Amino acid sequence: MSDYTRYAAILRFVARKTDQSEERIAAMMEDLLKAADQIEQTGRFTVAPDHAASTARAFAGVAAFLQQQILPEAVAHGDKEAENQIRWTISAAMDGVNTLLAAMAEDQTKVIEVVVPDNPQ
Repeated sequence: MSDYTRYAAILRFVARKTDQSEERIAAMMEDLLKAADQIEQTGRFTVAPDHAASTARAFAGVAAFLQQQILPEAVAHGDKEAENQIRWTISAAMDGVNTLLAAMAEDQTKVIEVVVPDNPQ
């Protein structure tokens, strides 16, 4: 099991539980699933320039979902290990968003590589 197996599983869970009836949302979740596969294997993922904005929105959605729906439950139950993992996952997702947005601002023609921060768990 890689250090990123749990992170990839969370990304896949969110992608599969998200209503994909809109084509734009379905495309975002497909980008998220592709990233999850790469992250699980290497701790990083690459994104084609034409998928960067969609992928950034998908990761922002993961962070928002976890912060609004899942983190309060972990805190309420007093599960520090779960709380720390969720907080790290939110931070890692937002780090990916920031990396993608910064790369898009610099050059919208290059494949973007995002390195996931080390998982402290």
